[in-house]
Amino acid sequence: MEIKVLGPGCPKCKEAEALMSEAVREAGTEATVVKVTDFQQIASLGVFSTPAVVIDGQVKCVGRVPSREEAKAWVASPRR
Repeated sequence: MEIKVLGPGCPKCKEAEALMSEAVREAGTEATVVKVTDFQQIASLGVFSTPAVVIDGQVKCVGRVPSREEAKAWVASPRR
């Protein structure tokens, strides 16, 4: 599983990255959490508001930090 946290590095983006990393650890799931800061890469994913979370190419949330429950559900069942 590849998790991309999109954002320039603002506090909310850092919070989203930490939350997703923690969810992966808690779930014991094999996943890579990647921080994407390049605006061209972010826009190429169809995202124009950050922070955003993309899991295996599917945009899960845009413009906000996901809740802990959302993050855990996505990591446990990435197809939802």
